[in-house]
Amino acid sequence: MTASARRDQLLDVTTQLVVERGFHDISIEQVARSAGITRAVVYQHFGDLQTLLEAVIERETLRALAQVSETTFTDLTQGDPTELMLESLRAYLYAVRDHPGTWRLILMPPEGAPQILHKSIARGRATVLARLTEAVRPELARDRRLPDAELTARLLSAISDEYARLVLTDPARFPPDRLVDHARWWLGRAWPSVP
Repeated sequence: MTASARRDQLLDVTTQLVVERGFHDISIEQVARSAGITRAVVYQHFGDLQTLLEAVIERETLRALAQVSETTFTDLTQGDPTELMLESLRAYLYAVRDHPGTWRLILMPPEGAPQILHKSIARGRATVLARLTEAVRPELARDRRLPDAELTARLLSAISDEYARLVLTDPARFPPDRLVDHARWWLGRAWPSVP
């Protein structure tokens, strides 16, 4: 196995252990045993447990941000606002469904999660909220009576993240398409109709 492939394997194994057990219950011994290698190999690639856990956090938060970036609409005036939002939500929920380990770390940080994870999540959330605010602002600016763009972005983000948690915790009951259908209903009542 190449060094790069081994590193990826160790990150995958560690991510799975963290999702299953939390950060507080991870050791180099457990990672090595789960990967079917010796502890020396883990130390050779990461030096110590802290470095390994930080590498997991960095990789998974970058993955999450990349997936969200692919799903983000840029301007609601470039088409039907409701359809653009629903398309973005659908892509986000499918990314969550297809990469549950990544999204469990981001949306439901396990017990004992280090401060670096919480800080990384906060930075990612701020980036997403800024993009979302700028995306809804032009549509809402058409009429001064419409809601504040920043608050609207926060509400849309909160709803999307709650839908995503449902996908993670009970995917059979809450598949992405069911949630998108609900969002269509909700947006039809909540989203302003601009003259």
